[in-house]
Amino acid sequence: MRTPQPIIATLALILFASACGGSTDDPERRTGAKPPASATTSAAPTGPEPSSCPNGGKLIEAVEIPAVHADPVRIPEATIGGEKIPAVTVPAVDIPAQRVPAQCVDIKPAPGGCLSAVSIPPVTIPPVTIPALEIPGVNAGGIQRAPVRREALTVKAVTVSGARAPEVCQAKPSQDGEFIGSVFRGSVFRGSAFRGSAFRGSLFRGSACNSKNECVPQVTVPQITVPQVTVPQVSVPQATIKQYTAGKSQVFKGDDRIAYNIEADVLFDFDKADVKPAAATELAKIAASIAKEVPAGATIQIDGHTDAKGEDALNRRLSEERARAIVEWLATKGGVDRSRLKATGYGETKPVAANTGPDGSDDPQARAKNRRVVISAQRT
Repeated sequence: MRTPQPIIATLALILFASACGGSTDDPERRTGAKPPASATTSAAPTGPEPSSCPNGGKLIEAVEIPAVHADPVRIPEATIGGEKIPAVTVPAVDIPAQRVPAQCVDIKPAPGGCLSAVSIPPVTIPPVTIPALEIPGVNAGGIQRAPVRREALTVKAVTVSGARAPEVCQAKPSQDGEFIGSVFRGSVFRGSAFRGSAFRGSLFRGSACNSKNECVPQVTVPQITVPQVTVPQVSVPQATIKQYTAGKSQVFKGDDRIAYNIEADVLFDFDKADVKPAAATELAKIAASIAKEVPAGATIQIDGHTDAKGEDALNRRLSEERARAIVEWLATKGGVDRSRLKATGYGETKPVAANTGPDGSDDPQARAKNRRVVISAQRT
């Protein structure tokens, strides 16, 4: 059972905005080897890519790495000193397109009075290989030309680690007039990823003729370049919840967020989820403020919380029911479009104070801090 005591649900002023070599691979030494299959390769885990991100997370756009192609070079047949030198084709080069898939900056849902945990995932630019190549030599009829070879060249994969910041919350007031300090979450930053270019110079075998004026032609295989790739840096700016002095009814405004405080006993009777008639005045003020301060279509978050008394499942259900009750009031009596309202019940999972004292005894005042409802919305 819960002791009905006043509790202030506090704001969340969340200031959130948008937000490195080559090695030799095993050469393919057969001139007639087949070129690589043309297919797009990806640097990300399998699964569908996001096109948008939940909870206000930032979408990190995919980076497309175009395919590279070089035409085959045909060396015609020749007869030298009575020996037939067969025609040879130096194969085409087909390096498939690659893709660094889209990602999301993960913004965890946070209750009012808390700055969300932020996670930027790691990113990898995949490796790329320019295959080995050889122009065959000639040794016939007095003509000698050594083979000309280039080994395979691989530029290694490049990975940049992700970054994260934990959720941080303000202390919750225990009484009117109490000063509540600000809290701060530093910027979260993932550096850019860079894979250098890969270059294979041109190959050249000169022409030659013998005394019988039998000749082998000049052969040139053009150079090929795989361009460099850059994945831009990603950042989430620092955020602050401002200090304030607790009171019965307050509204807090930031550049991009607005939040409303209402004492819990104004909204509900003990252990109930029915909005009390006496709450109409305060809720009407909030509805009017939403109409004035919040852009049309912006989501309005209602978070319900309980203390740790009773069973977990029951507390979760009660917090959800209370959040939905506020949604219902705002939709039916406050003139707010129901599609904009999002209710979340956290139950006892996000306490802001210990429910018991240092000696293990019950602490009603601390439990009162944990029972709260927060209404907040994005202003931009």
